[in-house]
Amino acid sequence: MSRAATQVFDQPSRSLEIAKQAAIVITASLFVALCARVTVPLPTPVPLTLQNFGVLAVGLLLGSRRGFAALSLYLVEGAFGMPVFSMGAGIGYLLGPTGGFLLAYPLVAFVAGWIYERSSRRFGWAALSSVAAEVVLFAGGLSWLAVLTHSVSLAIRYGLYWFVFAEVIKVLMAAVVAARWHRTLSSQG
Repeated sequence: MSRAATQVFDQPSRSLEIAKQAAIVITASLFVALCARVTVPLPTPVPLTLQNFGVLAVGLLLGSRRGFAALSLYLVEGAFGMPVFSMGAGIGYLLGPTGGFLLAYPLVAFVAGWIYERSSRRFGWAALSSVAAEVVLFAGGLSWLAVLTHSVSLAIRYGLYWFVFAEVIKVLMAAVVAARWHRTLSSQG
């Protein structure tokens, strides 16, 4: 069979694969939006949510490229006014106190996925990947809070102290989910 004929027969399967990958990315962005709905208001401008867990889980489960794509889509959805963020929507919300955290999400998912996909896919690596991604998250979030408050100490007080314990739990939860997922996949294949 000629190369052109092979490409014609492969086209439906390629289209199906593209549609499948798009559906995975869209579903992952919606999963993070659902995680954003679980929120605990704090006496800071930044609420405690499950979003970070969702971002870590998406990065670990989908890998660096699809995780980055899913969280980029998530930001576009929120920027265009879809109610995917925890307490608002639109470009203005991305420039508010949580903006640094939100804008870091694609890179956070990328880092978690990039490290984990180059590992043995065990719990320890999932936790290490998540911790590295959290460093990126808090670097972005605290930097933006410092710009808004004109104070590094206020940024740390508003954006870090209240969250340390919860972030440890989110890292561990994401690591457990990812390690079990990959263990299940490897035992089936």
